[in-house]
Amino acid sequence: MRQLNRLNQYQRLWQASMGEKQLTNVAEIALRCICSERHVRTLMNQWQQLGWLSWQAESGRGKRGELIFLQSPAQLRAALLQHQLEQGLSHQALELVQLAPEQLNHLLKPYMGGKWLDDRPTLRIPYYRPLEGLNPLELPGRAEQHLASQIFSGLTRFKDDRVLPDLAHHWQCSADGLSWFFFLRPQLFWHDGERVSSLQLMKSLQRIVASPTGERLLASVKSVSLPQALCLRIDLHQPDYWLSWRLATVPCLLTHPDDPHSGTGPWRLSHWSAELVRLENHERYHGVQPLMQMIEYWITPQLFDKTLGTSCRHPVQIAIGEQHEFALLRPVSRRISLGFCYLALKHDALSSHQAEKIVALIRSKKLIEELPLDEGLITPSQGMLPEWPVPEADERQDVTLPATLNLHYHLPVELHAMAEKLREMLASEGCQLTLHFHPAKNWLGYTALDKADIIMGDRLIGEAPEFTLESWIRLDPLWPTVLGKEAWSLLLNELDRIQRYSEESKRSAGLQETFHQLMAQPAITPLFNYRYQVSAPPDVEGITLNAWGWFDFSRAWIPPPLPLA
Repeated sequence: MRQLNRLNQYQRLWQASMGEKQLTNVAEIALRCICSERHVRTLMNQWQQLGWLSWQAESGRGKRGELIFLQSPAQLRAALLQHQLEQGLSHQALELVQLAPEQLNHLLKPYMGGKWLDDRPTLRIPYYRPLEGLNPLELPGRAEQHLASQIFSGLTRFKDDRVLPDLAHHWQCSADGLSWFFFLRPQLFWHDGERVSSLQLMKSLQRIVASPTGERLLASVKSVSLPQALCLRIDLHQPDYWLSWRLATVPCLLTHPDDPHSGTGPWRLSHWSAELVRLENHERYHGVQPLMQMIEYWITPQLFDKTLGTSCRHPVQIAIGEQHEFALLRPVSRRISLGFCYLALKHDALSSHQAEKIVALIRSKKLIEELPLDEGLITPSQGMLPEWPVPEADERQDVTLPATLNLHYHLPVELHAMAEKLREMLASEGCQLTLHFHPAKNWLGYTALDKADIIMGDRLIGEAPEFTLESWIRLDPLWPTVLGKEAWSLLLNELDRIQRYSEESKRSAGLQETFHQLMAQPAITPLFNYRYQVSAPPDVEGITLNAWGWFDFSRAWIPPPLPLA
């Protein structure tokens, strides 16, 4: 970006005296601007005409002239940023973000939230960190999983915890539950306008089945074939009546076999960088068309500085736009997350009585209520799910804990506070707890997990919570570590037995009993849930929290600007 290069050159020159008057010459200026003396003369003429500085050169080689700065680099950067924002050039604008947080916060306020740009309704969301890649098979973050569900489609999809048709308009299975047929919609299009072929979807699904994630999530799948046009056939080794649920999960979203960033969802990815992610509506989407035309994530960590009074306080409390007046930005939707942070106790490190004592101490000493966190951010878990209560545990005064234990935990950051509280509590019981932090969102690829005695982490739950917990046991390396490979293998056999029930109620009841036993051992216990919240300015409508703690981008809308009376 030429303007940014010029601005950086000016800043290097300005920094030599921190904006004070300089006595200098062309050779010194060229050295500081990293360019030729000939080019410096052109730059100085341009900057004088723009009113950036005053330069009175002295005739004669090597003689020093007087250089007076009329504007600081911060002032120029702010003016250029504002110009780019007004032109809707948000990507170019974010390249200029080298301002102090309070300056950036002030400049971006009028451009966040819902706007009409060239008659296109646009929603801009400030976000606290760069987004990771969007391979549906490798998405650890809640935001990335939600984003993938907006860009890609599966054969089926979730809505209100139910499984509905998506790329397939109907499906049926054989009487023995071993053969499933998914009938594809006749007019499907990739984001680049190419017509979707049944062969492409078959290849994409075969790739998922053969992946490490697919081998566990779709362990019952024997083959995927295309018996005729617009019909995918999936044959199984054993009945699995969760199959239509499995195909609606994020790992089973179907991407173009030759372009992993292209999908068939309501939104297509038009820009991806560390500063900006832009989605535009897919005009040939097979479902209901979005009401917005463009969604932008502005990656602006500066806006999340709590000292600025911004409402962007935590990733589970999303602010769609910065407000002109603080009071105008109002919470429009709240809910308690179904997902939770958990504590797991390893089978060969603690006896069942010792594990039970630790869980009981956490509850009786109200460790979670005393965590030094923002008020209203979390709430103590009462059950694995709302209808799956945590069994009562006994403190067992006659039980002695081991002299030393190792705790391994990963993100979110609230688990730092929980780990410290747990260390203090166990120290009072004569047990020294050593903390090991893994700076990631899951345990995939973490080789030190087998050295843990106690484990803490976060379990995301989107739609279909009972089924999500079934998949958790199959996919997370936590479980063979906590239970031991033999017990984990027996648990998988139990899941295989449960999936054979064609009635969903029986499958759910079987899972509830399974997790009740895991909590009663106790191998696992939920610690706390988050309080999800979305805030929006008054001119953004249709915002309702979903199970991910986000909202359906396709239902959000903003009223068009009305002419002045």
